[in-house]
Amino acid sequence: MAAPLELFCWKGDYGLPSVDIDCLTVLAYAKFAGAPLKVHKITNPWRSPTGTLPALKTREEGSISQPSKIIIHLRKQKYNADYDLSAKEGADTLAFVSLLEEKLLPALVYTLWIDSKNYVDVTRGWYAENIPFPLNFLLPNRMHSQQLEKLRLVRGDAVLEPGEQLEKELCRDAFECMTLLSQRLGSQKFFFGESPSSLDAYVFAHLAPLLKIKLPNGKLQQHLNSLNNLQQYCSNILDLYFPSDAREAPGHKIHVQPHSGDFDNEPHKRRNQILSVLFAVGAMLGYAIFTGIVKIKRERPQLNNSSHHVEDEDDED
Repeated sequence: MAAPLELFCWKGDYGLPSVDIDCLTVLAYAKFAGAPLKVHKITNPWRSPTGTLPALKTREEGSISQPSKIIIHLRKQKYNADYDLSAKEGADTLAFVSLLEEKLLPALVYTLWIDSKNYVDVTRGWYAENIPFPLNFLLPNRMHSQQLEKLRLVRGDAVLEPGEQLEKELCRDAFECMTLLSQRLGSQKFFFGESPSSLDAYVFAHLAPLLKIKLPNGKLQQHLNSLNNLQQYCSNILDLYFPSDAREAPGHKIHVQPHSGDFDNEPHKRRNQILSVLFAVGAMLGYAIFTGIVKIKRERPQLNNSSHHVEDEDDED
């Protein structure tokens, strides 16, 4: 019997099978297609075979890390959630996935990672609590920078800076996208009838975090809450395909910053930044030495009267 495919993804919380949009997309598609995956839910991306999440470990093609490529590989293995779609439905799938990535995803990135209140009080707090020490001092800020670069790439502006005007533009596009999705879904169970497809995996992954994660600045959530069919749609998928995760939805306290939720407005900002960087560097160096990534070479002092030269050599890993 062939070994099962192994999927590495961010762990779940808030009643979700994963807190990450890309991981949610792959998990949902695998469920819809009936793919027998061995799922590793982790909080350290360096433990995945690609160093990123999600990652699919395969025998034929090594390790794959992008959701679209993972889905293509699952289709090659005969796990195809779109098998019964017509040509028109296939074209609609491509069009709506593009709409999600162009209109809704940038607003999601801004809401979860760029908005200072949401990032400091919720996103950074969750990753800092769940990523193992000492990486929790490094990875959240690194991920924040990566998400900002992703937003700049999508918007086609290399010097894009967060601000009220940008937020308004992103929210306007996201509201339009969610409204179109609501109209397309109508009263159906899934977008193409009674069976879920890859489009359902993408839509669910983009909407479910907004439905379940409580955010201080919840403009997108407020609009989603006004679209009852999309709310019910996400809840049904959670109940049908991820019942154990849907039942485990503990309340989360918001990590409120003293006096202000904006980290940039804290007093002694420069001192705090320097101390944070020094602590993170020290923690990472200690971790590297402890795990053997960095090794310290010790040399014995030479004795003038010794007739033999002895040199210690580090073992090769």
